[in-house]
Amino acid sequence: MSHTLGIRQAQKQKTRQALLDAALQLLEEQSLSSLGLREVTRAVGVAPTAFYRHFRDTADLGVALVEEALGSLHTALTALLSATGDSAGEDDGEERIAATVDLIAAYVRTHPAHVRFIAREKHGGVQAVRAAIGGQLALFAQEVKDQFAREPEAAGWAEDDLLMLAGMYVDHMVMTASALMEAEGDPGATERVAATARRRLRLVGLGRRHWLDEH
Repeated sequence: MSHTLGIRQAQKQKTRQALLDAALQLLEEQSLSSLGLREVTRAVGVAPTAFYRHFRDTADLGVALVEEALGSLHTALTALLSATGDSAGEDDGEERIAATVDLIAAYVRTHPAHVRFIAREKHGGVQAVRAAIGGQLALFAQEVKDQFAREPEAAGWAEDDLLMLAGMYVDHMVMTASALMEAEGDPGATERVAATARRRLRLVGLGRRHWLDEH
């Protein structure tokens, strides 16, 4: 009996992932607000009623895509910040700066459709998806802030100021990802975007080191 349930659960998960993959591919050519669930089910080869076994509507599917697109970055970002925390005091960590930009560039290369989806829907017409993206980015900022709080450079910083600084790093990541997408296919332009991203992080780091000078 348990074996049969396991097979059914695996098939259900397979169909759910197929719906997500099909939707992501269709969203390369349109916005989520114009996507119909029949388009998605037709692409997968299942009946429209099957859609409702996995998602309430296309907005719910969009939220799942947000979690898929950004969720995997949380573990990588946390690991990166922890691994480079010891070098944070050295020009705000040249190792951290380079690793952060490399992480963003690698994600853009390996998940271009996800990045395009987030960039388009961040200000799109589906409120639930905008909220989901905002929530994920807020979670990123909190994770960055928590890491900063553990570092010696955080001594004397107010919690709100640390969160503001973390938000700047997250905003920078989003901006860099968008710029890298624009430069896709042009190695020279890609390197210019990466170089500018590293310089901006150095500038933020300079401000971080002197933030308490006037306080």
